[in-house]
Amino acid sequence: MTKGTQALKNVAVAGATQRPPQGSSEHRVAVAGASGRMGHMLIEAIRASDDCRLAGALDIASSPAIGNDAAAFLGHASGVPVTADLGAGLGHADVLIDFTRPEGTLAHLKACRERGVKMVIGTTGFTEAQKAEIVEAAKDIAIVMAPNMSVGVNVTLKLLEMAAGALSTGYDIEVIEAHHRHKVDAPSGTALKMGEVIAEALGRDLKQCAVYAREGVTGERDPSTIGFSTIRGGDIVGDHTVLFAGTGERIEITHKSASRATYAQGSLRAVRFLAGQEKGLFDMFDVLGLRS
Repeated sequence: MTKGTQALKNVAVAGATQRPPQGSSEHRVAVAGASGRMGHMLIEAIRASDDCRLAGALDIASSPAIGNDAAAFLGHASGVPVTADLGAGLGHADVLIDFTRPEGTLAHLKACRERGVKMVIGTTGFTEAQKAEIVEAAKDIAIVMAPNMSVGVNVTLKLLEMAAGALSTGYDIEVIEAHHRHKVDAPSGTALKMGEVIAEALGRDLKQCAVYAREGVTGERDPSTIGFSTIRGGDIVGDHTVLFAGTGERIEITHKSASRATYAQGSLRAVRFLAGQEKGLFDMFDVLGLRS
């Protein structure tokens, strides 16, 4: 281990309120929804990182974790208490990672904009008006927003862009997604993003060509549509398949998540990317250099 790496580890252990040394490349990260499943995964990933430090932990006021050490579930004292106070939770952070609900994310967005704190937004289910609020805030702070932070998912999106261009005629397109029983929005943000990428590659508007439900006598399938099917059950982390069904053959492009750790690692890559950005709205294609 290098002296520089050891120094970063020493800073992380010293306590969340301590500022990093002058010229340090350490990223001070706050986590929203800190006591949830994704929040725990993010905190664990930050603790394991050599260049990121937990600097704040936010949750709703009714959470039983309020006041507890954010890393207590790991048997570790981080010195960062879980709080509902946005000022306390963001006061020492460079970036907030938010995988909560749209209303909560927008409240955090306002606070981050006021304080100059950058954001990584993995929340899904935003309305068009809510998305417009994020676009407006990006005039003042740098934001990475993506429905899925997984590196593998975003490489899959690039593959879908290429496949759609090559299979633009003669193939019916269906997006099938499956998630755990607790997920509250459908289709998933990732499935919708897949549809958007495909529609854009085909020169279509997803709002005009998406089909989200079929029941009864539906008539023949319109070849210009993109269909969506949703499965909810058990503890499925996230499975997505896009089917290109032609005459005599089918092409399936599938991504399956076995752990939320992939989302956490992608989020930290977004944090590092934001270190070089002052303002603007970006996505994981920007972070991973996949932009055409």
